[in-house]
Amino acid sequence: MEKISEEQNLEKIWFEEAKEQTIETLPMFINHIMNDYDHDYGTICHALSACALAAAWAANNHEQGGITGFQAGFVMWDFIKKWMYEDNKTALRIVNYDNMLYPQYEDKFDKVISNGVFESIQKAAQDSLDEVKQGREVHPDVIKHWESIVAGNVPFGYRIKEG
Repeated sequence: MEKISEEQNLEKIWFEEAKEQTIETLPMFINHIMNDYDHDYGTICHALSACALAAAWAANNHEQGGITGFQAGFVMWDFIKKWMYEDNKTALRIVNYDNMLYPQYEDKFDKVISNGVFESIQKAAQDSLDEVKQGREVHPDVIKHWESIVAGNVPFGYRIKEG
């Protein structure tokens, strides 16, 4: 077992190899990454990412695979929600700051949310207030914030996106 560190940047190789995996080669790929190296705190994270990507590529390289970019976006959000945000009650957002390099993307950095997102935030705030009534202990400033949201005030300088 080879002791490795993040400075070696082995993940660059793993991520490229992940794209080539098939259902048949996937077990060997995962076995190699997980058993041929002595991982540290950082490399194990890259290893897990490479294994997850390899599994997605293997499935997509299958005869039933070949998903579109739209479908890939769904897979990404599905993974993100199930891996890190299963308890998310409202919405999630990824910001690509590379878009700041192009003036036509100015609107992507406007502080706007859809009405549907705000409604889900209001519902979550109301649910949290209901929990306070049931005995949940929360700082008074947080309670005021939730009450403001339920009353229709969009927080943090955001506004509702029109249309």
